[in-house]
Amino acid sequence: MPSTPGFPPTSRRPRTVLFVAFPDMGLLDMTGPQTVFWAASKALAERGWPGYVRHTVSLEGGLVQSAEGVALQTSPLAAFRDVPVDTLVVPGSPDIEQVLARSGPLIEWLRKQAAAARRTASVCSGTFLLAQAGLLHGKRAATHWAMGDRLCERFPSLTLDRDAIFVREDPVWTSAGVSAGIDLALALVEADHGHDISMKVARELVVFLKRPGGQSQFSELLQSQTQDTADFDALHLWLADNLGRDDLTVEMLARQARMSPRNFARVYKQKTGRTPAKAVEVLRMERARGLLEESKRNIDQIARMCGFGSEERMRVTFQRNLAVSPSDYRKRFAT
Repeated sequence: MPSTPGFPPTSRRPRTVLFVAFPDMGLLDMTGPQTVFWAASKALAERGWPGYVRHTVSLEGGLVQSAEGVALQTSPLAAFRDVPVDTLVVPGSPDIEQVLARSGPLIEWLRKQAAAARRTASVCSGTFLLAQAGLLHGKRAATHWAMGDRLCERFPSLTLDRDAIFVREDPVWTSAGVSAGIDLALALVEADHGHDISMKVARELVVFLKRPGGQSQFSELLQSQTQDTADFDALHLWLADNLGRDDLTVEMLARQARMSPRNFARVYKQKTGRTPAKAVEVLRMERARGLLEESKRNIDQIARMCGFGSEERMRVTFQRNLAVSPSDYRKRFAT
């Protein structure tokens, strides 16, 4: 039974989650969501709330080898015939076409079990298995970007959202490739237990951004999401995509947040502990730090890409916040 976000669950029973293994599954597709639900259970136990009972299952049970060569111990599906299942999580495979060809019994089990479970989720090309089981007819879905055309050709009755990190079409959730399964699992936890729990899990796992379905990742924004700032999550993500603009004024940000400038500035400072101008500065600095660490662009190019306008302005910002110049930062931390 879903709980009201931010409040103790109305059900005192833990939720059962089955992670469905099969030969040549993607390892991170499986272990990423497993780790999220494990960490969520820890966070819930700290509050005295029921967590998730997690089982890795397969058609016959026993060791099941992933595409990467790591074998996982599993329980047989038959052992859960009479167990109320809350959530099914189905990983993908880099060889999904071959998996489909040999997985008739598993697909039939998915078709039947999904009707009994509260929700079913797939990671990466696991979307193909759900579609083959008839669970995505007439629904939107996500999958690994490289497999989109094949998915549309094979299952024309679904609508592929090529840009989405994950798609929620209750009672079915689908996600894009590999690490997007972590974003999907965080969203499932948030749907059950609210923003605070999901962000506690994100911090526990050092996941730098809990991404909503259609957005891209940007590291520093985790701190912007760890407080009671859900109302500004969309704004922070818009900022991540627009840091190079030279018009990121309070008025512009207020329009994006659909608030008056005066009210926006007051509420934003109250919620985040930063003025809007300081938030823009910090996010630009974090973007610049990443480029200094990982790219070969010169410092002036990075300054302009990140919206500082000039190398000198970026240097002053780095000195004020980090007590180091951009060039010295690159010497210390470049990979």
